[in-house]
Amino acid sequence: MRPIRVALLDDYDVVVRGLATMLRRYSDRVRVEALSTSDEVGADVDIALYDSFANPPVDRDLITSLTRNGRVRKVVVYTWEVSEENLSAVLACGADAMLSKKLPASELVDALEQIHAAGESPTVFRGAPATAVSSTGDWPGREEGLTQREAEVLALITQGWSNADIVDRTGLSINSVKTYIRTCYRRIGVSTRAQAVLWGVQHGFVPDVVRGD
Repeated sequence: MRPIRVALLDDYDVVVRGLATMLRRYSDRVRVEALSTSDEVGADVDIALYDSFANPPVDRDLITSLTRNGRVRKVVVYTWEVSEENLSAVLACGADAMLSKKLPASELVDALEQIHAAGESPTVFRGAPATAVSSTGDWPGREEGLTQREAEVLALITQGWSNADIVDRTGLSINSVKTYIRTCYRRIGVSTRAQAVLWGVQHGFVPDVVRGD
């Protein structure tokens, strides 16, 4: 049985390359055919896996574009925010499934195989609460000790989003956003938003692709 052919997509090159590195140990089961910081997939793939780092979990334009790409068989959204509302929205855009970032690497690969094999795809893989803090893949600021969630919030701050914008974009509560901002500032040694933006610009938090909203 041949490995599943996968394309990885996110606006940040470091994120898709980190995810590719994470999947490398499972190369007998999953083969990464394409990395993209846009919605373009130039190779025939079984699954296009959209990592929603610093993007809405339901990016309707991107998901719809992928579903219309004749080289992509199935579209899967990879996100922290696995909810019935988000699931319904991504399915309405034509996606086949939603995977939680709480899944450890082995379970992520298992889920990709199940989605690939299913005639009518399973729709959601949530991951266990015990794995809520994922350390898989890569992201800006990881080497400085930022968690994925802190990095995601800092990336949005760097792009000029307000706290209210971040709530709308990520699905987090306002209290969660404020908590991530406080812990992020403490880790990177800043005390103001302007300092955080400057730090983000200097440390790779500007996306490789900037999408319109």
